[in-house]
Amino acid sequence: MASVRAASIDWSRLTVTLGLKKETITALQAFRKRNEEAKRVVSALKQQKTDIDFENYRNILKNKAIVNEAEKVLNQFKPTKVDLAGQLKVVEKFEKKAIDYAKNTVNKIDAELGELQATLTNMEQTRPFKDISVDELVKAKPELNDIVEKMVKKGRWTVPGYEEKFGY
Repeated sequence: MASVRAASIDWSRLTVTLGLKKETITALQAFRKRNEEAKRVVSALKQQKTDIDFENYRNILKNKAIVNEAEKVLNQFKPTKVDLAGQLKVVEKFEKKAIDYAKNTVNKIDAELGELQATLTNMEQTRPFKDISVDELVKAKPELNDIVEKMVKKGRWTVPGYEEKFGY
C-alpha cells in the first residue's frame, strides 16, 4: 500500500512547490532514497536465477550425501513472514504529520493571501493625496488638529524626523 503511494508521488513538485520546512524536505528525501533503494534491491533479486541443478552437483561431487542433505534442507525451507505493521504505522504517522503540516501551511497561506488581497483592494480604492483636503484629514483623525495647534504655539513649523525619514 505504501509502495503504491510512493510510486505515485511527484517528488520534485512536492519538495519545491509546497514551501516545506528543511526538516520535512530532508525526511522526504531520506524516505525517497530508501524507497528507491528497496525498489532496486527487489528488482535485482527478482532477476536472479533461483533454481538449483542438484543433479549437476551429484555428478561433480563424490560425496552425494551432502548434495542430498542440501536438497532436503532447501525443500524444507519455508520463508518466514515479517510483520510490517510497526513500520507501516511509522509511515502512516509520518504521512499524517506531513498532511497536517501541509494543511496548516495552506491555511496560513490562504489567510495571508486574504490579508494581502484586502490590502490591495484598499490601496486601489484609496484617493490620491492631492485629492484629500485638510478638513477631511482632521475629520478622520481629530487628534491631528490638537497636535498642530501645540506645535504652532511652540513655534515649531516642521515635523520632527520628517527630513531624516523622507528627505527634502
